[in-house]
Amino acid sequence: MQPKKNNLKIVTDKKTARMILPNMLTLIGVCIGLTSIRFALDEKYEFAIIAIIFAALIDGLDGRIARLIKGTSKVGKELDSLTDMISFGVAPAFIMYFWKLNTLGRFGWLLCLVYVICVALRLARFNINSNQEPSWRDNFFEGVPSPAGGILVLTPLIISLSGFDLFQLNYELIVPTFFIMTSLLLISKFPTYSFKKIVIPRRTTIFLLFGIVLFFGLLLIYTFNVIAISTVIYVFMLPISFFHFQKIKKQHENDKIQEDDDLEDVL
Repeated sequence: MQPKKNNLKIVTDKKTARMILPNMLTLIGVCIGLTSIRFALDEKYEFAIIAIIFAALIDGLDGRIARLIKGTSKVGKELDSLTDMISFGVAPAFIMYFWKLNTLGRFGWLLCLVYVICVALRLARFNINSNQEPSWRDNFFEGVPSPAGGILVLTPLIISLSGFDLFQLNYELIVPTFFIMTSLLLISKFPTYSFKKIVIPRRTTIFLLFGIVLFFGLLLIYTFNVIAISTVIYVFMLPISFFHFQKIKKQHENDKIQEDDDLEDVL
């Protein structure tokens, strides 16, 4: 009589196994976001910003990987929101407080509180809207997404490290301004590009890959210069996204009116 073999299996459910990878990436993002606060405490602001950038990259990857391998889950969705709250809400607020806002006393701390609350409200609204049926509006966010907001409030610090500060900017005025503007953009319904449903023609794929490699190559060599320029480009894209949204919205409203008129003619 042969002894029974015990096959050790860590995960028996295939769907559960598929959920592990994206959730692990999300948890790594939490660790990186918290580590950025540690760097700020040690006044290593360069590493703090790099940590936030890495957290943003992971935030963009975990959801796409989950959808690609069909490993999405309700736990992953809630975990992703909690990660965004830490990495792009709490962490940037602490970094900027240790850098400049602490010189403003209670007002500086109030700005941090307002910003973090706006991130929380923005994430709560996103979770509610994500349950709606797919439509053309999925190409746009309502307000600035939390990763972009986290980088926007860090913009004055990024500029100071990039070498673009040629005129000795008054950061005691600029930093609060960025906090207030970003907080308003987070909770507003201002339409911004989501970049979720970009269709790339097959013939241009090689140019896209080259552009991505070039971007990350420049990012490694001229880190803060590239981040600063990218942030400025994103800010200039905000009014473009607004007018684009209004144009598409008007087209859909006209199509709906035309459909209603056709129905009336038939009846």
